[in-house]
Amino acid sequence: MRSDRLHTAVASIRAADALVICAGAGFGVDSGLPDFRGDEGFWRAYPPIRRLGLSFVDMANPRWFRDDPHLAWGFYGHRLHLYRATQPHEGFAILRRIGQRLAGGAFVFTSNVDGQFQAAGFDEDAIFEVHGSIRHLQCSRPCTSAIDDADGLQVDVDSETFRARDPLPACPACGRVARPNVLMFGDGAWLGQRSDAQERRYAAWRDERRRRQQRVVVLEAGAGEHVPTVRHHAEAWLRSGQADLIRINPREAWGPRGTVSIEAGALEALTAIESLLLQEDS
Repeated sequence: MRSDRLHTAVASIRAADALVICAGAGFGVDSGLPDFRGDEGFWRAYPPIRRLGLSFVDMANPRWFRDDPHLAWGFYGHRLHLYRATQPHEGFAILRRIGQRLAGGAFVFTSNVDGQFQAAGFDEDAIFEVHGSIRHLQCSRPCTSAIDDADGLQVDVDSETFRARDPLPACPACGRVARPNVLMFGDGAWLGQRSDAQERRYAAWRDERRRRQQRVVVLEAGAGEHVPTVRHHAEAWLRSGQADLIRINPREAWGPRGTVSIEAGALEALTAIESLLLQEDS
């Protein structure tokens, strides 16, 4: 990591009134979650799916809940249990502490569906999960607009085949197979009203920052170019002229003019940033 860029990042945080946390899939790697970057990373986590010749994009498709629901729930059931069992890394706590320093607080914008920010103690009302949540369920049809918590749901997954055993999660209204409330590829059946409500809260928070003419610092971590939702959103803040952008990424840290690019993993960079903040405080 370049020392000058770390110091620039710290200066941006000190000059800010509020924090936007933009987190992509790579943010969870320091917690021990698998890196699905490229087919090889995905197949290392799910060897039986490699034998089927299916990629992450192939598997993250709602058609499996119709065509082979045992395979679909093997994949998503394993992920649900993995995310529940995973302790969020210290970088989450560092971001909470940075947000607490600022008068306008912090809001999370994430493409991750794992619920790790909630598990790390972030305010549920200050999180926008743009791709939904694996910790919530909906009908795979869907027959109603109901979205339910997956609390207590246990899916019995064969560790050798990564196929789920019966009984599969079912919609309480019609009895069809249920599915996670996650936005998949080519997904016309996703119920987005939970994420829509989060987006409205985020928009109100953003508008309040603008009304008060508060300076924002955007701290983006783990967001690659393959699915650029998070990167594009962070760059929109930079273009607005209201925010500085700090981009943390070990391989794709570059960005538009004005981006503070830090080539490192999330935990390593956040630890270094907080250390500098504390040194300057003392």
